[in-house]
Parts: sequence; C-alpha cells; structure tokens
Amino acid sequence: MVEVFLKTLPFFAIVGLGYWAARAQFFTEIATSYLTKFVFYFALPAMIIRFSANLSFYELVNVPFIASYLCASFLVYFLVTGISMLRSLDMAEAAVEAQCACIGNVGFLGIPMLAMLMGDAAVVWVMLVLSMDLLVFGSLLVILIVGSRDGRMTLDVLKSVGLGLIKNPMLMAMVAGLLWSSSGKPMPVPAAEFFDILGAAATPGALFAIGASLASKSAERLTTAGWLAFCKLFLHPIAVAIAALLVFPVAPYPAAVMIAAAALPVAGNIFIVATHYNVAPMRVSASIFISTVASVFTVSIVIAWVGKLYA
Repeated sequence: MVEVFLKTLPFFAIVGLGYWAARAQFFTEIATSYLTKFVFYFALPAMIIRFSANLSFYELVNVPFIASYLCASFLVYFLVTGISMLRSLDMAEAAVEAQCACIGNVGFLGIPMLAMLMGDAAVVWVMLVLSMDLLVFGSLLVILIVGSRDGRMTLDVLKSVGLGLIKNPMLMAMVAGLLWSSSGKPMPVPAAEFFDILGAAATPGALFAIGASLASKSAERLTTAGWLAFCKLFLHPIAVAIAALLVFPVAPYPAAVMIAAAALPVAGNIFIVATHYNVAPMRVSASIFISTVASVFTVSIVIAWVGKLYA
C-alpha cells in the first residue's frame, strides 16, 4: 500500500503544483484555459493515436468488459437519480448528480496515470471506459437536461449530441488510430516520433491543468458534494468490482484496470456541461474538488488492491 501511494504521489504532486500556481496567480485562468486546450486538442489525442494505432477494433469489442462497466455504472446512476428525485430535484439536476457519481476523470487523469502505474497495456481498457463514458453517459446527460426542459426530444437535440461526439478530439483520435491499425501497415518513423514527442506532454500537462482548474472551484454545498464524491470514489468502483469479478467473466487484468478507472475522481467536463446549461454548477464544482483531493488516498488504495488480481 505504501509503495503504491509513493508511486501515485508524484502524479498528485503535479496536480498540487498546478493548484498552487493558479492560487498564487502565477498561472492565470486564461493560461489554464489554453493549457487545457493544448492537452485536450493536441497532447492527449497524440498519445491516444499512438496507442490505438497498435490495436485492433476487435480488441475493443469485449462484451463481458462492456457489460460489466455499463451495468455497474447504470446501477449507481439510477440509485443516485432516485435519491435525487426523493429530494425533490428536477430531472436535469438529478441527471447532473448521477453523472458526478459515475463518470470519472478518465481522459486527463486516467489515461496518463494508469498507463504509467499499470503498464501500457492498460491504455486499451482505459480508452474503452472513456468511450463508454462519452458515447453513453455524455450523450445521456445532454438528452436528459434538454429533454426535461423542452418536455420532448427533438431532432435538433440528437443532432447536437452527435456533433458534440464527432468534435471530441479524444474519440476522433481513437478512431484515427484504429483506422491506421486496420490498414496493417506500420506507422512511419517520423509520424511515430511526432506522436511520441507530442503525447509525452499529455501526462504533466493534464495533471498540471487539473490542479490549476481546481483553484477556481468552489467548496459550497459540502453535504451534497460529499455524498457525490463518496458515490464516485467508493460506490462506483465497488459496483464495478462486483460486476467484473462476480457477475461477468472479465479477465483479471482488464477487470483490474476497469476498477481502477472507476475509482477516479469526478470528471471536469461535467462542470462544463453544468455551466453551459446552468444546472447546479457550484454543486458539481464542489464534488470535483472534494473527490480529487480525497482521491490522493483512495486511488492508491484501489490500485494497491487491484494489483493483486493480476500479480
């Protein structure tokens, strides 16, 4: 446990450095915004292309893995939605809270950190989790928010969701890498080195950007935010572990990676959606902050435990 904690500590130390830089005004909000754009549109996609170019599409079509993650995530999703509705929240707020409870920071934190801690082989499984988060739950959130306000589903809403997915650089990078892989040709050396160099900036850039963005997050509504952080850091990985290890026949290593990915803190892109639609943005902000701080310890515990599954 201590050994794993010491391995994860440098990652969270970079997050802390970003937080300090932003709080000290050494790194402004504008600088954080542009660093986030660089990581989101260039560095992370480069890393994803480099990894996915060596994969085949059939490696991603793992039915037990997909079934485990979706069933466990929807269980937590419906649980939190039900509790939110019992608190007399409308569907839009309930959907945002449910999203916080089961969607983690897989892109910015999961891909770079789990690749280094659990090996490059973890990336394919982390990318599969990221795909489900974006395609299924990301789309569902927008549909529920807009649908609850308009009272019906329109073609424009579905078109907006589809365009949002197409414009997501991480999904497009995955598609591009898999298309190259399907050609059966090795990537030219200059191209491979280009993606290697650019992708190497993803890990420190993403971690620093996470910390810097946390400096602008609010710590209001601690009770609700604490509940959502608890669901994300504990209930979600527990549900995923039960589904992967007891219900569906998932191999030990992919199951371990899936559980570790489920233990990641609340995703930052939920705040962007919540702010855009003005649905409980401060509540989301607080849940991101609390879960990220707590994950310094909880993620280490989970990774130490899942490491025993495939040791």
